[in-house]
Amino acid sequence: MASSGRRRSLLHHTSSRHDLELRAAAPHFGRRRFFTITAAAAALAFTTNLPARGAAGSSELDTARIPSDPFTLGIASGDPLPHSVLLWTRLAPAPYQADGGLPGQYVAVQWEVATDERFALTVRTGVAIAYPEYNHSLHVEVDGLDPDRVYYYRFKAGTWISETGRTRTAPATTAAAATLTYAAVACQAYFDGYYTVHRHLAQDDVDVVFHLGDYLYEYAVNSVGGHRNYTDRKLPDLFNHEATTLEDYRLRYALYKSDPDLRAVHAAHPFVITWDDHETENNYAGAISENNDPPETFLLRRAAAYRAHWENHPLRNAQLPSGPDMRLYRRLHWGTLAQFDVLDTRQYRSDQLYNDTKHVVVGPEVDDPSRTMTGAAQESWLIDGWHASEALWNVMPQQVCFSQRKLDLNAEAKMSMDAWDGYRASRRRILDGAKSAGVENLVVMTGDVHVGYAFDIKDDFDDPASTALGTEIVATSVASGRDGAERPPTWDTYLKANPHLKFYDGRRGYVRVTLDRQKARADFRTVSAVTTPGAPITTAASFVTEAGNPGLKPA
Repeated sequence: MASSGRRRSLLHHTSSRHDLELRAAAPHFGRRRFFTITAAAAALAFTTNLPARGAAGSSELDTARIPSDPFTLGIASGDPLPHSVLLWTRLAPAPYQADGGLPGQYVAVQWEVATDERFALTVRTGVAIAYPEYNHSLHVEVDGLDPDRVYYYRFKAGTWISETGRTRTAPATTAAAATLTYAAVACQAYFDGYYTVHRHLAQDDVDVVFHLGDYLYEYAVNSVGGHRNYTDRKLPDLFNHEATTLEDYRLRYALYKSDPDLRAVHAAHPFVITWDDHETENNYAGAISENNDPPETFLLRRAAAYRAHWENHPLRNAQLPSGPDMRLYRRLHWGTLAQFDVLDTRQYRSDQLYNDTKHVVVGPEVDDPSRTMTGAAQESWLIDGWHASEALWNVMPQQVCFSQRKLDLNAEAKMSMDAWDGYRASRRRILDGAKSAGVENLVVMTGDVHVGYAFDIKDDFDDPASTALGTEIVATSVASGRDGAERPPTWDTYLKANPHLKFYDGRRGYVRVTLDRQKARADFRTVSAVTTPGAPITTAASFVTEAGNPGLKPA
C-alpha cells in the first residue's frame, strides 16, 4: 500500500466525477455491490458494448452530414515494420466537444498510400470504420508495403480530405542497414509553452521519432493557455480542471493535438510512442495513485487514461487496452543495425520509497530484490530479447533516469526515488542481463527530467574507473519547465557529483541520434524560448560513442 504521506491535491469535484463514471458502469456488474468494484470490474466497464473490430455497427453516418473539416486533430503514422505501418486519425469537426461534433454513428473513411505526394502512384487503398465507441479514431494497419521505403498517405471522409502525411517502413529484418537517424522527444506540457521544438523537428531529416512520455499532462489548462498567454483566443473552461475521466482525457488530447506544430511533426515522421506518468496521473506506480486513492477507484481512472491514450495515438491493435491494462512494451528492428526495446516503467513498478519523497538519502531498501521498475514479465522479455538480438546497436527507449544521479556533493547524496536510483536491484538485473547477453552497444533513451543529459552507464557508478557498459541519452522537454537555461542552478553540482555525466543543458529541445556501423552520434538540439513562439534552433553539443567501445566523447 502507498504511504498516507502521499499528498492529496485533486480538486474537490474529482470524487463526484468518479462516482458518476462508477455509477454509469455499475449496471454491468449485476448483483455485485457498488463499493466492491475491482480491477476486473474496471476492465468490464471499459470493454462492454464496444464494437467488434472490423465489423460495422448498426447505423452509418452519411458523410454529407459532416458539417466541417473532420481532420482537425491531424494525422499520424507509427511503429514502422518492414512491410507495414500504422496510420492514425480521429474525426472531430468540433474537437472541443466531448463527441467531437459527430453523432453516435460509425463513419466509413477511405485511406490511400502512395509512393509520391501527388498520389499518382497509389499502392494501397481501403475503407476503415471510425466507431463512436472509440471516439471516431482510426488505426489502420497497412500491410504489403516494400521495406525501407518512404510512403505518403491521406484519409477521405466524403468530400473532406486530410492533409498528406509522410511515413516509411523499416528495412527487412535481415538487411544490413548502413545508417539510421532518429529523434527523441518528451514532456510537452501545453500550458508551459509553444511547440516550437516540434516545428523544427518536422523540418529535420529523421527516419523515426521516439516519444518518451508525458505527451500530455492531466493538469488544468486555463483560458489563456497558461504560459502561452493567448491574446487572440480563449480556451473553453472544460479544460480548466484536472483530467480524471474518459471524457476528460479525450478532450485533453483534443486540445494538445489541435496545436499546429504538433500536427506538423506527426505528419512529417512516423512515431513510436510510450508513456510516462502524466498521461494518467503524476508519479503513479502500478495500481497506486499519487494521492493514495483506493486502488479500485484509481484503476478506473487508469482505464480511462489508457483507453484515451490508445485512441489518440498511432498504436497497433496489439496495444488496445483491456480495462486498466495495456501492453505497451514492444520490440522493433531496423534491419541488423538496431533493435529497439520500448519499455513501460509505470504500469508494473513497485511503489516509490520513502513516502514518495522526491529527493532523499537512500537506505538499503533501494537494493531490495523484490522491488521492480518493469515487473517480472517485462524484465524477462527484455533480457530474453537481448539474448536473441542480432543487432549491432541495442536501444532501450524508456522514461526515467537510468544512470545513477547524485543530487548533491554530500558523502551520502540525495537521489530521486521516482527514477532507477530508487530501484537499484532492478537496474542491476537489467545491466547483468545485458552483460550475460553479450550486449556491447547499449543505448538507453530517456525523458522525464526536462533537461538534456549524456551519461556513461557504468558497471559500478561509484567507481569512476569502472567499465562503461553503455550510453544513456536524456532528451530534454519540448515545453515542460518553460524556457529553461543553458546552465541551471544545479549544473556545477551535478557534474561534480557524477563523473559519468558528460553533458547537462536545461533548455528545451530534442535529441537527434545517428547510428551507423562504426558509431552512434547524439546531437542535442535546443531553442532559446518556448513561452514566445518562433525561436531558432541550434545544436548545443554533439557526442559520439564507438561501436564496441562504450564511452562518450565530444564529436
